[in-house]
Amino acid sequence: MRKKARAAPAAGLAGSLWREALAEPGRLPESLASFALRHLGPGAGAAVARLRAAHPEADAAALRAMVVTRGRRAVVSEGAFVGGPFLLLVPFAFCGALLSQARTVLELAAVEGRDATHPERAAELLVLQGVYGDTAAARAALEAPGSRPRGANGPGRLAVLRGLTSRMARLLGLITADDGAGRLVRVGRWALLIVVLLVGLVAPLVWLPYMAVSYRRATTQLTDRATVFYVGSPDPRSPRGVRIDPATAMAGLRALGSLLLPVGAVFLVTVTDTRIAGGRWPVVGILLTAGCLVMGGGWLWRHWRRHRTL
Repeated sequence: MRKKARAAPAAGLAGSLWREALAEPGRLPESLASFALRHLGPGAGAAVARLRAAHPEADAAALRAMVVTRGRRAVVSEGAFVGGPFLLLVPFAFCGALLSQARTVLELAAVEGRDATHPERAAELLVLQGVYGDTAAARAALEAPGSRPRGANGPGRLAVLRGLTSRMARLLGLITADDGAGRLVRVGRWALLIVVLLVGLVAPLVWLPYMAVSYRRATTQLTDRATVFYVGSPDPRSPRGVRIDPATAMAGLRALGSLLLPVGAVFLVTVTDTRIAGGRWPVVGILLTAGCLVMGGGWLWRHWRRHRTL
């Protein structure tokens, strides 16, 4: 029950955060920090208290490791909408993942004895996300009045949606301007993204392992910064394990399954020599489109049903 109770807030609050971000698109980081503090701060402190009670023998380092491990899994789970073919749901997936990241940071602060509901935690979150260089600037931004409504000549709704989604990806750590990687590495990342996108048009669930790995890497980097920030040394950071994360492994299996369906459809058309209008390609196109919708729709229904019961 406690594990389910943790997953429910981010899933239920994602839509509210998205509406708040749309109201002030120019203040997305500040809106996220304030929203997370209001809605997740009390729960984060209570969760750490329960963790301490359940593991009285654990020291601070062990508690941090448990918080980080649980937080990474929650971020991957909340961002899993990106695994489907329904691109319009990507912003809601990003909102869920951002809230899970924010809660993990608040829990790390609570492990170190800090009040997870104190306004300073919102400023610290903005610093850890790289939005501001220090908490003083972050506090000033949080206390500043909201952005003015867009005028008649302002950006259209589509441009606002695209801009918000891009900013969310940067806050999540999925997009970085310069992470120190070489040019060939950056080109390789973009090439991989394009390949996954193209294959995902046929087998939509291939997004799952790609995004699971991306979320895991980005969240690990954020929790590393948070641990250094709150503990004051890079030494106590949560240890890395060589074992495969269960969520990532399951995403890989689902992606493999989604690839087998289109391959099987093409094989069936070839073996049976089924034709429409004298050609095989119309049949292949129909089967691939139907398979994509069935796989994506089935996965979306299962995901929605799981969160509905939490």
